[in-house]
Amino acid sequence: MINSISLKQLAEELNLSTASVSRALNDSYEISTATKERVLALAKRMNYEVNPFASNLRYVKSKTIAIIIPEIANQFFAQTINAIEEVAREHGFHVLIYQTHEKSEVELSFTQRLLNGRIAGILISASSESDISEHFSELSKKVPMVFFDRVYDNIETVKVTTNDYESAYSATQHLIDCGCRNILYCGGPTVLTIGKKRLAGHVDAIKANKLIFNEEMILEIGHEGFRNSNKIKNAVSVLKPDGILSSMEEFSFPCYSVCYELGLQIPDDIKIVSFSNSDSVAFLNPPLTTITQPAFEIGQKAAVILFKMLGGKRNVNIDHSCELKSLLIKRASTGC
Repeated sequence: MINSISLKQLAEELNLSTASVSRALNDSYEISTATKERVLALAKRMNYEVNPFASNLRYVKSKTIAIIIPEIANQFFAQTINAIEEVAREHGFHVLIYQTHEKSEVELSFTQRLLNGRIAGILISASSESDISEHFSELSKKVPMVFFDRVYDNIETVKVTTNDYESAYSATQHLIDCGCRNILYCGGPTVLTIGKKRLAGHVDAIKANKLIFNEEMILEIGHEGFRNSNKIKNAVSVLKPDGILSSMEEFSFPCYSVCYELGLQIPDDIKIVSFSNSDSVAFLNPPLTTITQPAFEIGQKAAVILFKMLGGKRNVNIDHSCELKSLLIKRASTGC
């Protein structure tokens, strides 16, 4: 948390310039020993601590922030990047974009390299490969950082997310309202909060409607390309769902492909809903019902908060985390 006593307040109390107080706190040779002792004594008495985020902004010459994301070829992340770049330009900053390909090892390498460089701050959407929250918890103490979309609940950082639990609940409820009673959930790993909340929302909707919950209807799939199609095909063939909820955009296209391959008509034989920000899903046959996230607003909000941190604004802390609302867009893939 940023301290409540400012450098300016110390200076006014001591009848010194803020520059002199800053130099004294940094043990500059330009300041006499007696003045340094006065400054340090008052700083201690007033519980003043140097704001590392504000200091970072003053001395970073590159005026650059970093965006770390799992993949660039994704409409959601493309939209968040556009928003972040827009905010960065307004502040005269450049943006570096790093793509982890869902690899925690790559994520670790990027962040370590950035820490050793002159990056002012980091905006990150975490990879889902494994839990490295402890690493980020330590990193957030050294450089201003805001998580967006994909976050860890157990670290004290500012987070900008969407209402994933409610969105998954409403998507499942929509399938049930359209007549589905045996819904297959296609989800990614539950390492991150986003995966846990979406799964929980789906399961709770099933139970709230007094349908039989079958763990076999929870299909966890990764980022494995054609292997995802095989897993989905096997699940659909054996479990015979009448509805599918895809927790990630990349899983929706294999779902369509599998249905066509098995001769299943969408939405007559099986109905599909997916989390997706892609414009192209409206042109699928039939158009896909989606949970669409406010991607641009997420990126914009995350960037605005980061620049508040960099500017030394007081009380910018985890309490500034926020949750935006996604939208259920009904199309022909659910038939109602």
